[in-house]
Amino acid sequence: MQIANTQPRYGAVTKTFHWLTALLILSAIPLGFVANDIAHAIKNPDIATSDADITRAALLFSLHKTIGVASFFVALGRIAWAMSQPKPGLLNGDKKLESYAAETVHWLLYGSLLLAPLSGWVHHAATTGFAPIWWPFGQSLPFIPKNEALAETLAQAHLLFTWTLVGALVAHIGGALKHHIIDRDATLRRMLPGSTEAQPAARQPGHRSAAISALAVWAIMLGGGTAVGMFSHHSPTAVAPEATAAVQPAVQNAPLAPTQPNSWQVIDGALNIVIRQMGSEVAGSFADWQASILYDDTADTDGTYGSVEVNVTIASLTLGTVTAQAMGSDFFAAESFPQARFEADIVQEGTGLVARGTLTIKGNSVPVDLPFELMIEENTAQAQGELRVDRRDFGIGAADEGNVGSEVVITFDLSATRLGDSG
Repeated sequence: MQIANTQPRYGAVTKTFHWLTALLILSAIPLGFVANDIAHAIKNPDIATSDADITRAALLFSLHKTIGVASFFVALGRIAWAMSQPKPGLLNGDKKLESYAAETVHWLLYGSLLLAPLSGWVHHAATTGFAPIWWPFGQSLPFIPKNEALAETLAQAHLLFTWTLVGALVAHIGGALKHHIIDRDATLRRMLPGSTEAQPAARQPGHRSAAISALAVWAIMLGGGTAVGMFSHHSPTAVAPEATAAVQPAVQNAPLAPTQPNSWQVIDGALNIVIRQMGSEVAGSFADWQASILYDDTADTDGTYGSVEVNVTIASLTLGTVTAQAMGSDFFAAESFPQARFEADIVQEGTGLVARGTLTIKGNSVPVDLPFELMIEENTAQAQGELRVDRRDFGIGAADEGNVGSEVVITFDLSATRLGDSG
């Protein structure tokens, strides 16, 4: 079989690229739509779903992403090969309107074969969530930050580019069938295995006007998406609006009493969690939490150096693509249990400090020890600590590990200023 193209015939490499691309794209698109439907059902509090549905969605999304990335590299190879080869001319080049439409569709196909998977890949890299790409090269991309606004923008662009690709595929397949069934020419047979040849028409359409038309279609799709609000960022959540109305985009903290000795006011800080889902880490943070702290570097008669109380608004959690899932009844049940609470005495253990008390989530109180580092300079303090808990102790998620790991890592990093007198 001839490897390279000639004017009347496609070579073996071009045919292989063509049918491999078709196989990948026609697999990735339905996988994506089915997985997306399951994901919407999981996020909808009115639809009963199970851990098995989450596992199924993650599996389908991973398949979709892995095939999508593969199709991107295959498309790059196909374009590189096409640039090195003569392109067999159209058999209907003398039909001006029809050949112009065919050339436009070809530009749409080539461009969308890059734009659709690339936008999906960037979306994956920008968000934190489940369903990893199955390959050994990591889940991030250079220069792409973890940013939910960027991820949402790329998710919508991916959807628009995918629908453009679907439309181009329908037009391409329809045109091929029209050539084969109605025109009875060799357009389709030239791309099938074998050595079919056919002399192209003497007149061929220009590339520039067709490329401009393809650019216009992409612009119309993006403009239409913007007009209907697809790029208006929002954070979907399964929690009722009244449950999230009080969430503020910054930490709010108050001491036990402004005049109480050794009370501290948190002026800046972060409260983060890390879980594992489908074997990948998913990082999140709480935007709304309040801490009341008493601390003195001299222990009381009972051996304590102070106390801490922290109240956390569960609905303020962002956890990548699984935020809405985390709010549901199987996990945090944020509607029924809107607050988590940590109450502890500060004691010394060895050469370090430990906040020893109870952590209450979802109505379940569990004894915990939170070791932390503390640095005090005059009236300013810096503190960092890490706590590892088992989500199952709080009735969060399934009893077995399933697709969500049992261990949850909670970390904090804060700075505070002394409000009360030290003595």
